[in-house]
Amino acid sequence: MFMSNNACLVPTSFRLTGIPGLESLHLWLSIPFSSMYLLAVVGNVTILAVVKVERGLHQPMYFFLCMLAVSDLVLSTSTMPKLLAIFWFGARRIDLEACLAQMFFIHCFATVASGIFLAMAFDRYVAICEPLHHASVLTRAMVGRLGLAALLRGVLYIGPLPLMIRLRLPLYRAQIIAHSYCEHMAVVTLACGDTTINNLYGMGIGFLVLILDSLAISTSYVMIFRAVMRLSTPEARLKTLGTCSSHICAILVFYIPIAVSSLAHRFGHHMPPHVHILLANFYLLIPPILNPVVYAVRTRQIRERLLHILKAGSQPR
Repeated sequence: MFMSNNACLVPTSFRLTGIPGLESLHLWLSIPFSSMYLLAVVGNVTILAVVKVERGLHQPMYFFLCMLAVSDLVLSTSTMPKLLAIFWFGARRIDLEACLAQMFFIHCFATVASGIFLAMAFDRYVAICEPLHHASVLTRAMVGRLGLAALLRGVLYIGPLPLMIRLRLPLYRAQIIAHSYCEHMAVVTLACGDTTINNLYGMGIGFLVLILDSLAISTSYVMIFRAVMRLSTPEARLKTLGTCSSHICAILVFYIPIAVSSLAHRFGHHMPPHVHILLANFYLLIPPILNPVVYAVRTRQIRERLLHILKAGSQPR
């Protein structure tokens, strides 16, 4: 790297701080974080394996669940290994290209996950409001196209973020990122140039993804609840709503941590930095941990298959 005339750097790498203010506790913090990451990996891999072998789960909702599991694995794996390396080995340095790649994967697959939840809401809408057309509308080809659309949307929305940083913001005041991973705004705030376009684009993508997706999902559930309320008996209503419970829980698990982290970032100016960073890490870890639990608890076929595997593994050979 070299020093420019206006005292700004052209970096080839950055340094991540991990959890700023809690450096002395990094080794202890590694215990819950490594445990949560292990739970996320085991839980999502288990969901993928169970859906693959259980033919009764070869349905649109569970194909979408597999897509969500892959997205959760990418999200957690894009951050946790580096964070644990910081905790265990003090490996804070990250190359510029690796930083931009990490930024892309984090924001891209968070966007993909939101798109998959939207596709799941569409599946529940068709299943409840248009049940006679569900099989003809949500074919495997359509499920594949919806999953591909969610992925392409993530790539198209988030792809410009690292490109804009690479092309528009070559100079930086400092190399130290006050975060545990290369979050978009944490990098942009270090830049020397005009960051207005980067800020506006980042906020615009946040609006398109979180606000519009949540509004679309809410609209689908308003129509679902209206259809449910027209059913003749309370038992039928409860049974029908039960088919949506896993999806509703997963949506809350995904959007609530993001909303809390975003509100804390925007309005919690008096909160210690480590609280912001911990919240940002939790919103990348909590959904990958809880989504498999939610679907394992709420889905009979998944529970039965898991119990069968556990029983088979416990029998003496």
